[in-house]
Amino acid sequence: MDFTLTGDQRSLQGLAQQILAKEATQERLDSLDAQGSWFDEPLWKQLADAGLVGAALKEDVGGGGLGLTELALVLEQVGAHAAQVPLLEVLVPALALDRFGSDDQRQVLRDLVSGTALVVAALTESGREDPARPATTAVLEGGTWTVNGSKSAVPLLDRASKVVVSAATAAGPVLLLLEASGTPAGKTTHGLPVFDLELDGTVAELLTDDPTALDWLLDRARVAIAATALGVSNKALRLSATYTTEREQFGRAVATFQAVGHRLADAYIDVEAIRLTTLQAVWLLDEGLPAHDEARIAKWWAAEGGHRVAHAAQHVHGGVGIDMDYVLHRYFTWSKYLEFTLGGATAQALSLGATLAAEPV
Repeated sequence: MDFTLTGDQRSLQGLAQQILAKEATQERLDSLDAQGSWFDEPLWKQLADAGLVGAALKEDVGGGGLGLTELALVLEQVGAHAAQVPLLEVLVPALALDRFGSDDQRQVLRDLVSGTALVVAALTESGREDPARPATTAVLEGGTWTVNGSKSAVPLLDRASKVVVSAATAAGPVLLLLEASGTPAGKTTHGLPVFDLELDGTVAELLTDDPTALDWLLDRARVAIAATALGVSNKALRLSATYTTEREQFGRAVATFQAVGHRLADAYIDVEAIRLTTLQAVWLLDEGLPAHDEARIAKWWAAEGGHRVAHAAQHVHGGVGIDMDYVLHRYFTWSKYLEFTLGGATAQALSLGATLAAEPV
């Protein structure tokens, strides 16, 4: 296992950092807040024009033909800058569409790569903790697939050209593709609009009936969340290190106080644990090796470690940490969103425990 980045990977990472540092400024984010808009569409188009939106998609739809590692590097930068672009929410279902879709189904990816279309996923259901076991059902009758059930917290459904939906059948879970509108269900902690999706005999296209496809998608979703959380947590830590170095009390920098130093040292360990487990899972997936447990471990660290880092950052900042005019609050709200998306630390631990219990001694 070698986690050393290649020259091309470093260039891609640097390009993402350069664009986001210039465009996703506190002033730009404040302006979006004032407009009541979460989605920074000009920045999204700029990322698309730079080839970053389609970097991990196949070349025949205009993508860069790169892997999950490259996507993770860009997602880390999105998290580090709290950029209000739906790279996480759009690219994960796009990977599934690119992998399992027919040539006709995959044509929407051309518009996604150019920044003019969105594909989102409807994977979660209210009151159901494990997205790998959907209550939504799909039936094939007379050559037509129909779907019944409901999905919750579907991001940006009002803007989506296509929706990838998970559903249960007698033969196992399937992934379907459809066009749909939903009911506004509020916003996430960091302001992303989400929708409820009611499916009552809704006609859909089969994306794949491979019973392993949903786990394939969820593994990549968990790793993508962890990569974004890495960027969020690392930036929160760096902001805290800078602030406590510059802030003085009793004639000394706050960073020199033992309690503060210990708190930030623990946060640093958490950040590096998120980094290591994410890189391990990404590497295994890019190599085509099993990584179901490793993806859940990365998500556990993103949830548990990310939680500790976010709270440590706020605590060492004191009252400034909750000042809405200061940038740190954005990393706290992003961290909360990433912590619970597709299940928090407890959900990941329960899933891993069930796997261990099922293995023979």
